[in-house]
Amino acid sequence: MDELLHVTVCYARAGDEYLRPLAVAPGTTIGQAIEISGVLQTYPDINLSTQPVGIFAKKKTLDTLLREGDRIEIYRPLVADPKDSRRRRAARKDGIQGAGAS
Repeated sequence: MDELLHVTVCYARAGDEYLRPLAVAPGTTIGQAIEISGVLQTYPDINLSTQPVGIFAKKKTLDTLLREGDRIEIYRPLVADPKDSRRRRAARKDGIQGAGAS
């Protein structure tokens, strides 16, 4: 009999996180593990047609086969554009440093 693979399904929102360890059969895909985990029942707003998934911060497809120790991540849409956020932080920093200069 084949050994089971030990993986974890992760999903995070502001102030809330879902972390579910699973033991699955070899040949299980990311999509199957997500279904098995129960995360879709806990968070019915997850849409796997539009939200990317990955393993250890590397985007993967739902039909990717799992390996021992994989951490399956469901990514949520970005609230703000990262480039715009960096620009705003840089502008604030420049404003603070420039305020004391004479």
